[in-house]
Amino acid sequence: MTSSQITALFLDIALIAALAWAGGLVARRCGQPAVIGEIVAGILLGPTLLHGSFTETVFPPEIRGHLGALADIGIVLFMFALGMEFDWSAKRSMRRTSLTIATCAMVFPFAVGTGLGLWWGPGETSAGRLPYVLFMGIALSVTAFPVLARIIEDRGMSRTPLGQLALSSAALCDIFAWVLLGAVMLLCGSGTPWRLAWFVPYAVVLVTVVRPLLRVVMRKAGRELDLVVTFAGLLASSAATEWMGLHFIFGAFVFGIVRTQAGRGLPETVDARLRQGLGSLGSRLFMPIYFVVAGWQVDLSSLGPAHLLNLSVLLVAAVAAKFLAAAGAARLSGMTGRDAAAIGALMNTRGLTELIVLTAGRELGLLDGTQYTLLVAMAVLTTMSTGPVLKRLLPPAGRSGGGPDAAPPEQVGRAGQPLPAGEPARDALPGPAPREA
Repeated sequence: MTSSQITALFLDIALIAALAWAGGLVARRCGQPAVIGEIVAGILLGPTLLHGSFTETVFPPEIRGHLGALADIGIVLFMFALGMEFDWSAKRSMRRTSLTIATCAMVFPFAVGTGLGLWWGPGETSAGRLPYVLFMGIALSVTAFPVLARIIEDRGMSRTPLGQLALSSAALCDIFAWVLLGAVMLLCGSGTPWRLAWFVPYAVVLVTVVRPLLRVVMRKAGRELDLVVTFAGLLASSAATEWMGLHFIFGAFVFGIVRTQAGRGLPETVDARLRQGLGSLGSRLFMPIYFVVAGWQVDLSSLGPAHLLNLSVLLVAAVAAKFLAAAGAARLSGMTGRDAAAIGALMNTRGLTELIVLTAGRELGLLDGTQYTLLVAMAVLTTMSTGPVLKRLLPPAGRSGGGPDAAPPEQVGRAGQPLPAGEPARDALPGPAPREA
């Protein structure tokens, strides 16, 4: 890189961090998760404003590749943090109900999404019809576990049965979505058969070698060595799945699960030091860069009346399918009508998880520019609607399991587990300060 390119890169990173903070602040003032403001800020920095002339000037093409690399690191850290959230030891009593809700909230929207894919067709992409149709099913069935966790914590519901049930169901939905996305990638031919055959040995090594090694490091080593070993293993795992053709997000996600399993039974401070070391940097710097890079491919100014009609159909299909499936499953499981409706509203949260899925689909050639823009708009709008709908369904005075005795958000840890005294609250993306994922 030349001196001028380095200068432009550093200035762009500073601009992105400042605008992401401002967008998050505005979103919180409006009662929305900060990630909504950050995503919108990223979109507005793209071709939506000034027909891309602002983007071309501020983010010259010669440094976009470097920003894209930093964005990929942000996704690796995010997926690692997401994998660490899948600790089921505290939710055994509600696994059956969670599985029922998650299955219904995945299967029915998936069927509606495939139908919508058959109606729309691949458009101008080079993708085959079957991978595209299956991908549309995934796009409508995703639930954003991290953003949902933040909404639940903000309302003081983390310790309530309703909040924990929603978290469990959303976590399972995310697992189903990643598995299906991996299958679609295989159909797209993103990997070669002999490389994919390495997945089984890779998984065996993670469980039999890496997990015990991580546990030894976590128990006996200091914070610095723990961070180095974890970060090196995370990047190696991400590189392995990318080489296999399964995308680096899967390697990061699986490594997060293995890291959590390795730390089971150890003091909570072991996880806390890792979250403080990796999470704040990822959520405050790398993820905003990802939002901007993703926003370059969203052009809301190009949407005409026909596209707005398609967006309306997409919103109705996505919201109705998810809400009816999740709420219906919750009602059949014995929940009250109001609580079942709250589950349906919470499961409609899509947010950042949807954005990652859509970006992967765009990179695979499954979505053209217009389809990508419509789906991103759907993800943002459905996530924005969750808070107001939940507030109407569960007012603070009559909230299920809430009321004046409910634990405040700052006293609640992952999936409703109490935090040690004096430890700050953390969000789905780890870090010393509350953050939205």
